[in-house]
Amino acid sequence: MRAEIIAVGTELLLGQIVNTNARYLSEKLAELGIDVYWQTVVGDNASRIREALNTALARADLVIFSGGLGPTMDDLTKETVADALSLPLIMDAEWDNKVKDFLIKMGFAVTDCCRKQALIPQGSLLLSNSYGTAAGIWLKHNNNVIVLLPGPPGELEPMFAESVLPLLEKEESIILSRVLKVTGIGESDVESLIEDLVCNQTNPTIAPLAKNTEVHLRLTAKAASRNEAEGLLNETEKTLRLRLGSAVFAIDDETMSDVVARLLFKANLTLSTAESCTGGLLGHLLTNVPDSSKYFLEGLITYSNNSKINLLDIDPVIIRDYGAVSEETARSMAENVRRLSSSDLALAITGIAGPSGATDNKPIGLAYICLASPDFVSCQRFIFAGKRENIKEQAAIASLNMLRLYLVKHYG
Repeated sequence: MRAEIIAVGTELLLGQIVNTNARYLSEKLAELGIDVYWQTVVGDNASRIREALNTALARADLVIFSGGLGPTMDDLTKETVADALSLPLIMDAEWDNKVKDFLIKMGFAVTDCCRKQALIPQGSLLLSNSYGTAAGIWLKHNNNVIVLLPGPPGELEPMFAESVLPLLEKEESIILSRVLKVTGIGESDVESLIEDLVCNQTNPTIAPLAKNTEVHLRLTAKAASRNEAEGLLNETEKTLRLRLGSAVFAIDDETMSDVVARLLFKANLTLSTAESCTGGLLGHLLTNVPDSSKYFLEGLITYSNNSKINLLDIDPVIIRDYGAVSEETARSMAENVRRLSSSDLALAITGIAGPSGATDNKPIGLAYICLASPDFVSCQRFIFAGKRENIKEQAAIASLNMLRLYLVKHYG
């Protein structure tokens, strides 16, 4: 099914508000396996709304409007769509009563302008709005499905989830999606490892999406039953895991912090951290998980050289001879914070987030990350790319991934 989203509102064209509805609808339709080929923004003008509708009907199976369903004179979407399709508008008595009850309760006058929100094109299905008075519309016309939703995101999003989504699922049989999250290897490496699967897989489809620290693989299966769709997803996930190995770290909404927390809980291990360039971001990610105090003992932000010496008891000679951004300093940070906190494990990060502070030998994005246990210290050198915030995020996630791989290897 091919879809087009038409956002109605002159304020969108003027840049007065951001079109977040298109982003939300595109994301939800993608989860259903429905391809959004076009997004259109049109002002509050009947002739241009009609033109946008006619164009969309000629090239898309599903057309979703957002906006223009309210009580004011410039809310023209429903009237224009009905007129373009030669459908009379019929008063829905139940919704009309709801609108009138709401107006009376709020102390407003019951006007025809307000009551027009209960008018629906003949033959259409009214979509209830629990968060406002503008009803939505589900309409089948020839081979097209046309959906009209109000513009405010607080109304559109729950209406789509509660009313439109179940109807689309019926139209498309059973459609299930699953997201595999990959880290530690770049987007190009992921694509080279699974290129044949992406190109040749038709059901489930595989859609890669690159993030700052991750690559997401969205699997979408269509089938006659939920069990059949889940079976298709399971087989494809198994194949991808064989190709990508331990680089696959999570599914769907699970985060790296969630995964690491689960592994620490399972192993019954405690952790401490020492951060320089990430400025506490690693500790923030670790403590995003409920009950993190059971494994996270403490985190030190030792940004300056003096703080590394005074708080972490690092030998000044190490910093003098090797620099604050060095494997030797990172190793001392990890070993010392683990000793000072009496934790089972420790992570340490030191690096150059930029845009200043770089040299020929130590470029922006250079970071050393160390993991310390009672038996060993493992250090890795990284070169991250991007702006300061991106580099900090990449360093923090790489630290968590180093810890994840260690825990998977030693504790399962």
